Amino acid sequence: MYVPAHFAADDADALIVRLLRGAAAMLVTVDADGTPTASHLPVLWDAARKIATGHIARANPQWKGGDGRGLLILSGPEAYVSPSWYPSKAEHGKVVPTWNYEAVHMAGRVEWFDDAARLESVVRDLTALHEAGRAHPWSIDDAPRAYVEAMLRGIVGVSLHAERIEAKRKLSQNKNEADREGVMRGLNEGSESAAGELGKAMRRV
Repeated sequence: MYVPAHFAADDADALIVRLLRGAAAMLVTVDADGTPTASHLPVLWDAARKIATGHIARANPQWKGGDGRGLLILSGPEAYVSPSWYPSKAEHGKVVPTWNYEAVHMAGRVEWFDDAARLESVVRDLTALHEAGRAHPWSIDDAPRAYVEAMLRGIVGVSLHAERIEAKRKLSQNKNEADREGVMRGLNEGSESAAGELGKAMRRV
């Protein structure tokens, strides 16, 4: 991923954790014939070991390519940015449309696994992550044990050992303060929830 210095995130781990709470990741690998394959999947992040772990359906043929190398893509809020939001448009007119977003790309070694105990641990941890804060959080123990075991047989686990992490926040950092404020106002006035989230991300940065 192309990451100019002014768009580079200096807290990659925090960005990874936040993006994984809100959306599935996309794992891209390459088949033996050179064809790229991608799957969306829930993922846990081990910041200390730089390992992202999740699972896909056993019926998904991506895992049959075996261990190798892959790219994990995490996407956050994104939105179109209109030139009309920049106060500088009225001054000199030298503005063009763009797209603001947050994203992380992780590249490294991909390891597939189907050990039942390890898979269950991943599912438990993913459930705990995404059920946290709910009034009535669901637990894997709420389901019949035989059903859980059957569901575990229907998935395959995957870990990506990240060797390169590129974290990007493209949030108008290359614009002056007035233009950034204009973008935030424009995003916050939009009807799309992602635009509002992006406006909040700009405020944080």
